Amino acid sequence: MSMIISVLITFLVVILVLYLIRMLPIDGRAKQIATIVVIIIGIVSLLKYLAVF
Repeated sequence: MSMIISVLITFLVVILVLYLIRMLPIDGRAKQIATIVVIIIGIVSLLKYLAVF
C-alpha cells in the first residue's frame, strides 16, 4: 500500500513541477530542456519505487 502512495506522490510532484515550468518566463528552448529533465527524473523515480533499479 505504501508503494502505491509513493508512486502517486511522485506522479503528482512531477505534474506540479511541469506546471510550474510552463509558468516560468523563459524562452521555449529552456522550457523544453527543463521539461525533458523533469520527465526523466520522474521516470527514474517511478522505476525505483517499482523496484526495477
